[in-house]
Parts: sequence; C-alpha cells; structure tokens
Amino acid sequence: MTDALELDALWDEFHSVVNMTSQELSAWLRVSEADEDTEPLPDQAGDPLGQHVLAILQKRRTDLTDADIQVMYQVVDTVAAQSDIENEPKADDESRRHQLMTLGHDPLRPG
Repeated sequence: MTDALELDALWDEFHSVVNMTSQELSAWLRVSEADEDTEPLPDQAGDPLGQHVLAILQKRRTDLTDADIQVMYQVVDTVAAQSDIENEPKADDESRRHQLMTLGHDPLRPG
C-alpha cells in the first residue's frame, strides 16, 4: 500500500503528465476506435488502459483503488520513458503521439 505522502506525489505527477481533460480523453478514445461505419459506445471506446485513465480522472483522490494506483504509476512511467526532450514525438510521428494520447498525454500540447 502507498503511504499518504507518496500518494500525494503520485496524484500530482499523474495529473501533471495527463494533460488532457477527461472530456478530451473520452472524445479521443471514441475517435481512435471509430471506423467508417461504426462508433463505439462512449463507455466502451478505447483500450482498457485508456478507459482506466479516464475513470481515474473522474475520481477524487480518496476514492482511488489499488488498481488505480498501479495504473497511475504505469502511466507516469510510460509517459516519462517516451517523452524526454530529445525523443518527444513530432507532429509527423502520429503513431507515437496517438499511443500517448490514449494515456491522456498529448505530447504536442504546450506546457
């Protein structure tokens, strides 16, 4: 279990890394899953990790589960590993950008 100080730091880091709002992430997950003929139901759009990130964004810190905490660590670690300044995705690196956006991180967003 994570202690209160560690959880506070993780909460802040997660919300710093996840720079898309829950509405933006929800819309992105729907768009990323849509094809010519169909669009998935909003609560079924996107991969499970993206859906879990979206669920966390809609929670209060006191409502986090152990699974939420693990996902938060995974997102922070993944974004950190793929987002150093020299390897930051460029506008033409759509695949990598889209992968990060599924986690709620748009690397082309300033700040």
